[in-house]
Amino acid sequence: MRLPVRLRKFIGMLLLLIVLFFYAMIVMTIAVSGWMPANGFIEFMFYLITGLAWTFPAGIIIWWMQKPEKTDRDVA
Repeated sequence: MRLPVRLRKFIGMLLLLIVLFFYAMIVMTIAVSGWMPANGFIEFMFYLITGLAWTFPAGIIIWWMQKPEKTDRDVA
């Protein structure tokens, strides 16, 4: 049994908010913890990679949210 689209979108929205919140907290903790060397290029690469890395899990969640509902014709 598949979830209705509206319920999948609601669950996906909550999941996106939770994942992004914890991802941002982890990235900020790493950024200010002193693990980063004082090199401008390395800092730039860190922020570039972490700034784009969240899009992969978000894309998977959005893909799951947008799946069309199966109809009776699709099953047979």
